[in-house]
Amino acid sequence: MEKSIESIWKEGFLENDALVAPKLNNLYTQKSIHIIDKFKRMFKINLNALVAFSFFVLVVAFFVKIPVMGVMMFILLNVIVLVNKKLFKGLNKIDKNVSSYKYLKSFDNWMKDQILINMKMSRYIYPYIFLAMIFGFRFSNDFQETLSRILGTHEIYYIYGIPVYWVITMSIIVVLLAIFGGRIYKWDLNLVYGRILKKLEETIADMEELRASI
Repeated sequence: MEKSIESIWKEGFLENDALVAPKLNNLYTQKSIHIIDKFKRMFKINLNALVAFSFFVLVVAFFVKIPVMGVMMFILLNVIVLVNKKLFKGLNKIDKNVSSYKYLKSFDNWMKDQILINMKMSRYIYPYIFLAMIFGFRFSNDFQETLSRILGTHEIYYIYGIPVYWVITMSIIVVLLAIFGGRIYKWDLNLVYGRILKKLEETIADMEELRASI
């Protein structure tokens, strides 16, 4: 039978040296269990929230007559969920027949890989979101009428019927979002998981310091 996290960590993060400091061992065991359980719980909640939000955006977009944006956002959000669900499965592949310290280190490595993949995706995600909004409004009759009223009397803004300055501005924004997409994701990540990541880092550092002192 596969070991649970609790049963693994009864062996102690110090393995054979667990009895040297049983109280400390128990403390770090409980902290480790709390960190990973809390992350798993939050991760699942956030994925479910993204799915629910994708349907909400789709319905609202059709209601306010910008269906193109709704469809594009629906596709994007569900792709993000599918990718992260696949990444989440990798967490269950971590060897559980090890000490709690090694399991926590493996979890930390998995976390870093997952963050790296999402950072790379973010270089495309944020420009995509911006373009989804632009195309959504572009193919909205209300938007076209508004744009015509603003630029209609200024032919200098058009080249072959294309509002060139508007297109240039949008292109610059897309490029900037692609460049800074990873940083935006890190900011968003710290907003949601910042406390957990900090506790994970601190707990591993404390464990390593204690192991080194024995």
